[in-house]
Amino acid sequence: MTATAATNEGGRLVANIMYFARVLRNAGMPIGPGKVVDALRAVIAVGVANREDFYWTLHAVFVNRHDRHDLFDQAFQIFWRGPQISERVQSVRQPAVGGDGENGTAEAIARRIAEALKIAGAAAETKEVSPDEEIQLDAAMTWSRTEVLRNKDFEKMTAHEIEAARKEIAKMRLAIADVPTRRYRANPAGARADMRATLRAALRFGGDFIPLRKRSIRRRPPPLVAICDISGSMERYSRMLIHFLHAITGVRERVDTFLFGTRLTNVTRWLRYKDIDVAFAKLGAAVDDWSGGTRIGRCVGEFNRNWSRRVLGQGAIVLLITDGLDRDAGAGLNKEMERLHKSCRRLIWLNPLLRYDQFEPKSVGIRAIMPHVDEFRTAHNLDSLSDVVAALNEKGAGRYKDMAKWRELAQ
Repeated sequence: MTATAATNEGGRLVANIMYFARVLRNAGMPIGPGKVVDALRAVIAVGVANREDFYWTLHAVFVNRHDRHDLFDQAFQIFWRGPQISERVQSVRQPAVGGDGENGTAEAIARRIAEALKIAGAAAETKEVSPDEEIQLDAAMTWSRTEVLRNKDFEKMTAHEIEAARKEIAKMRLAIADVPTRRYRANPAGARADMRATLRAALRFGGDFIPLRKRSIRRRPPPLVAICDISGSMERYSRMLIHFLHAITGVRERVDTFLFGTRLTNVTRWLRYKDIDVAFAKLGAAVDDWSGGTRIGRCVGEFNRNWSRRVLGQGAIVLLITDGLDRDAGAGLNKEMERLHKSCRRLIWLNPLLRYDQFEPKSVGIRAIMPHVDEFRTAHNLDSLSDVVAALNEKGAGRYKDMAKWRELAQ
């Protein structure tokens, strides 16, 4: 159906664009009310006389990353093609999307769109199509099994799968191994004599009897500090990891969280709210640089100057969550990362780009960060997040064996 026909049908084009935006959002694209308003204004400015112009107008508003082009393209072709899409999708039985080399990716995208159309309901019932026209896509409307969900990339999850993943993340518990502190505690089996306690006890017996008191080093979990990138390239992953940080902040002491894009924001106090919706509402009001650019060197430098002495005491562990793509091309990043590394017990870098088998540390930001981290891990799905939780428990853990390889590649 052409855009002109949609306009003539009782002025329903506005409602259809809103439904289309809802389908894209349910399929995993970050589209809010602001983008819907921008799309309506753009369509009014450009017009709907030409289907190709209509396509690229919506594309310019809704797509801000190259890897979302295929998702938008397939959703547009299906949604603006014919009426009663949601009912026809449920009647499809055989997957027929994608070429020989990209069949798996195309089928995954089609599954997300099918699920999104089902959620949107009667989103496309105002459009016309010839009776013999067929829509070919994978319409497997089934919930992912637990093992499938745990291995699925956050970026490829549907709205329902994201909700299920959030519930799984909320169940995770962090068991960081205790580390020795500089303080001592009374312990009858301790290796050191506590002379002050021994003399105090001897006074009770008038010096006739001197009971020996002993002590041992006090051990406690170290502080955990998370510095999370919330730029546009990290949006889906950072939101899921913030759910994880919210879960552990509520059950552990000394967990501090900082978010950064072009500036650094301490959000620890808002993650202490028990209700995750309230916590995210507070974050949205406090953080101004969601889905923007990234200035890693400047933000890490601000953390080193204003916060490191406050939160990095007693052998803190730092989680640096970023893809390493720096807007400032790594300016000052090497120096600031070196200082951060020397200020903490362990520095663990979580980079979703590591999920790709052919990932290579080529960007300037990644090369500047790599020499100063103790561990380099991915956090793109539930299984990788569980691996991070296990890695934070140092019992029996030795040096991270893969770092020598990554540092050699980054040279």
